[in-house]
Amino acid sequence: MKRGNIVANVAEKALWSVINTAERKLFGENFIISNSTPYDVIYRDRIMSVRHYLPLEESQISVGDDPLEVNQNTYRVPLVLVPPLAATSMIFDLMPYRSVVRYFLAKGFDVYLIDWGDVTEDHSDLSLETYVLEWMPAAMQQIRKVSGQEDVSIFSYCMGGLLSLMYAAVSGDKHIKNMITVASPVDMHSSGVAGQVLSTIYRPAQIISQLMNISLLDLPARYLHVPGWVNSLAFKLTSPVGNVVNYFEMLMNMWDREYLKEHLTMSQWFNEMVDYPGETIKGMAVHMMINNRMAKGKMKIGTEQAEFKKIECSILAFAGDSDKLVSTSAARKALDIVSSEDKEFCVVPGGHAGVFAGAKAPGNTWAISADWLESRSN
Repeated sequence: MKRGNIVANVAEKALWSVINTAERKLFGENFIISNSTPYDVIYRDRIMSVRHYLPLEESQISVGDDPLEVNQNTYRVPLVLVPPLAATSMIFDLMPYRSVVRYFLAKGFDVYLIDWGDVTEDHSDLSLETYVLEWMPAAMQQIRKVSGQEDVSIFSYCMGGLLSLMYAAVSGDKHIKNMITVASPVDMHSSGVAGQVLSTIYRPAQIISQLMNISLLDLPARYLHVPGWVNSLAFKLTSPVGNVVNYFEMLMNMWDREYLKEHLTMSQWFNEMVDYPGETIKGMAVHMMINNRMAKGKMKIGTEQAEFKKIECSILAFAGDSDKLVSTSAARKALDIVSSEDKEFCVVPGGHAGVFAGAKAPGNTWAISADWLESRSN
């Protein structure tokens, strides 16, 4: 390339960098390309809602750089997507070419999603009971009404998988036909450094609680409410160098509008995490983290007892091979606590986010899930 062309190319990139930087500051939403798949809201209760995604109009979609033919036939058993609590539902419809929603629609599934909503300090009273005993049953009832089918399949991520297991264990819902959990830490005492700490403090915490007759459950929920920015910071601290590198790469590519759309949409996932309600944190800290009740097979949720051996549906559990938040053993425990005979465990490429929605997820987690569901959804 001649020197004049090089200078012109650099000047053009500099100009577009300035334009994109200004637009990002003034109209940042122009760069966010998540939640683009059309849907109907079929149920709402306070901040929670249930979406029913409309069939794709295209005959072919793009998944990453690869084309995928749209299946014109729909499987009988509807698929219910269950998000975690700290991340918004956008992660299931992240980008048009990397969308869990669009992928499963193209594969021929009738897709629904439970959206937990935007939690603020005003919602610190939301508890595990709210999610498991109120919202999950209500959502399932409406999905069955709209779909006309009793049987449902569940595809869940992280905490969404734990909530799904709790619901199935408490309700004894025999019409959950299939369940998929992705990076769901059932055994919290076996998940990395955090698990070792929880395992260590388990016995002392019990002794102190008994001697002093106190419990975290007695504290006002507002004192344990976790703001979204704390969740974001905790997530980023699992890979501080990676976050610096990503930011540097963004600066070097400010001229590239398509790159910025992908980068800033992904960043929204990590930068705009949702609050954890204080009442939910209380239940999680005592029952799931310190006492590790899920891994032991029984757990108290409000006045109800969740017995995970009641779960008999087909189950597929995933773990990421480089997940620093949820270890392989923590995710595999989902298979140990259920009575299901048809169960399978897969370790696939990716960290905690990558295993679910990274560049390799469509060819691994999504493809394996779709193939597994196809033979179990008629």
